[in-house]
Amino acid sequence: MAAILIAGCSHSIDNKDAVRQGVIDYLNKRREQTGLDMGLMNVTVSNVAFQKNEATATVSFQPKAGGMQGMSMNYVLERRGDKWVVKGRKESGMNPHGAQGMPGQGTMPPAGQSGAMPPGHPPTSGAPSDKK
Repeated sequence: MAAILIAGCSHSIDNKDAVRQGVIDYLNKRREQTGLDMGLMNVTVSNVAFQKNEATATVSFQPKAGGMQGMSMNYVLERRGDKWVVKGRKESGMNPHGAQGMPGQGTMPPAGQSGAMPPGHPPTSGAPSDKK
């Protein structure tokens, strides 16, 4: 009888630890594509907002070995059972292009396509400058 009660009780996953684990699981599944070893990173959820079955989180990544700068990404996750699963990324807090960012919600444009820089953006290496 006690086992049934324990199995029947659900715990809330509306917390930073559950969101953090969802992001780590997502990135571990994509290790072949990204080349990232999450075991070498400190992962911190600095901010999270929950709306029904969706969460929006700001996640910071810092290499455990010092000397390298970290980065921050914004993720949208959805509740699936007792887990949070990453649906996608949103505009990152570390984007030097400001609120507009690049096309594709803060991600780089697909291979073979170029993204236009915001007005007034300085020329990038190898790009022709239209200012003379």
